[in-house]
Amino acid sequence: MNTLQRAFAAVLLLACAALAIMAWPYQAAFSYEPVGPRAYPLLLLTLLGIAALYMLIRPAAIVHGEDEPQLDRHGLLKIVACIGLLLLFAGLFEPLGFILSSVLIGVPMARLYGGRWMPALLVIPLTALALYILFDRLMDVPLPLGLLSLLEN
Repeated sequence: MNTLQRAFAAVLLLACAALAIMAWPYQAAFSYEPVGPRAYPLLLLTLLGIAALYMLIRPAAIVHGEDEPQLDRHGLLKIVACIGLLLLFAGLFEPLGFILSSVLIGVPMARLYGGRWMPALLVIPLTALALYILFDRLMDVPLPLGLLSLLEN
């Protein structure tokens, strides 16, 4: 197996273990869900750790097929742009609110991965509004309205 793949799996496994140790003692003063706030990250870290362990002990290298896109300059630029958009979304989430930040980031994200303008401009605002209603109103998961809070009440 490729040494680089094994090194990546080992670093990922160590990161999972370190993050799990950091997340284990976490106790919130109050909680919305019955299992508490540490269950979700611990579950994700466990699944990621199992995958990293599998990559580490797997006997054969992971070989990509001919139909899979190559990781060239164009692909790397797309990944960097995607990460930049996600960081921008995280920064705009509270000031602008869920709906506006989702629309402002969703349209460029759709265009980045080959989406057409008209479907993106129609579907993304409707999806952001529907997700806000689903989470905030129906599931009682509070999401910020940001600038749109002026329209409330």
